[in-house]
Amino acid sequence: MTVREPRPEADPAGGPPLHVRGRVLLGDGSETEDLWVVDGRVTFEPPRGRRAAAPEVLEGWAVPGLVDMHCHIGLGESGPVDRATAEEQALADRDAGTLLVRDAGSPADTRWIDGRADLPRLLRAGRHLARPKRYLRHYGRELRDVRDLPAAAAEEARRGDGWVKLVADWIDRDLGPEGDLRPLWPDALLAEAVAAAHEAGARVTAHVFSTEALPALLEAGVDCLEHGTGLTPELTAEVARRGVPVVPTLLQVERFAEIASQADPRYPRFAARMRALHERRHEHVRALHEAGVRLLVGTDAGGTIAHGRLPAEAAELVAAGIPAAEVVAMASWRAREYLGVQALVEGAPADLVVYPRDPRGDVTVLEQPMAVVLGGALVAGPGA
Repeated sequence: MTVREPRPEADPAGGPPLHVRGRVLLGDGSETEDLWVVDGRVTFEPPRGRRAAAPEVLEGWAVPGLVDMHCHIGLGESGPVDRATAEEQALADRDAGTLLVRDAGSPADTRWIDGRADLPRLLRAGRHLARPKRYLRHYGRELRDVRDLPAAAAEEARRGDGWVKLVADWIDRDLGPEGDLRPLWPDALLAEAVAAAHEAGARVTAHVFSTEALPALLEAGVDCLEHGTGLTPELTAEVARRGVPVVPTLLQVERFAEIASQADPRYPRFAARMRALHERRHEHVRALHEAGVRLLVGTDAGGTIAHGRLPAEAAELVAAGIPAAEVVAMASWRAREYLGVQALVEGAPADLVVYPRDPRGDVTVLEQPMAVVLGGALVAGPGA
């Protein structure tokens, strides 16, 4: 997959360099004591000449900019939002340390963000592909004829930044009291759609709550699973074998009890399922981790979840039993590697967050960024 080149740094002409010192986390088992930012880019060589004069010093524990793998900038509870609101969403994410966002479906045109060096970098998945009355209103691209799915997947691949988002299941209210989560697409068409997206150079991720929709997604060759709450031990083993990442979105799954209450008494089967998924959410995510499934961190911000909550999502994963050091890696350099975006390497755009303590020992420190550096510019913290 080809990833777009990063945007220009906030101040490509330069300005005083930054000296980040203390402990800089570079990747699994790799760290250093000093890093400099010169002309918006990372270097491990102290600047010389005029660049060496009086650099601004940031001291603490530095981490490559955090990554929200499931976020919806430009989306509100009732559908697309205006530009000013989308900007507020992006700024909330940025100031919480999220400097790279995989936007997992949005009905809004957010291309203008590409020209804003002060906002997080955005990799889009186009619009959610869904069916009428089988997803949230005004969120997705609703296909009245399921046979249009492969062509629509190819179109969204061309509109996005290397990703396509499918809605694989949702409640079927036409079943009345028997209404429950049901797959949206025939298996053969699903396979054609994934193949069409791959042919267009995109990876495919899928919203999936249920167990029933999972076998066809895996057989089709889907690249990532969002939520994945219906994974059984057998399917979990298959996901681990295939190397398909899962984005658990625990902040969203926390809402399943509320969703169940809203469904009662009209859809009792659906309500019972959502309560069961809610009750086992931590046990479920811990089992995925122990089985070797690659987990990534995403908030599902937009709609009903506020932006800027990646630290809270990370804390939920730790509460589920995943070590804090693993969660920090998932939310930072491992996510960047998966997306094909550089972390803190020589010559890379300087996107980093500085904390007062090591977040690998206490993940709640992610709630306390001392400084946020985006494209080499100090955009949040003292002196920003």
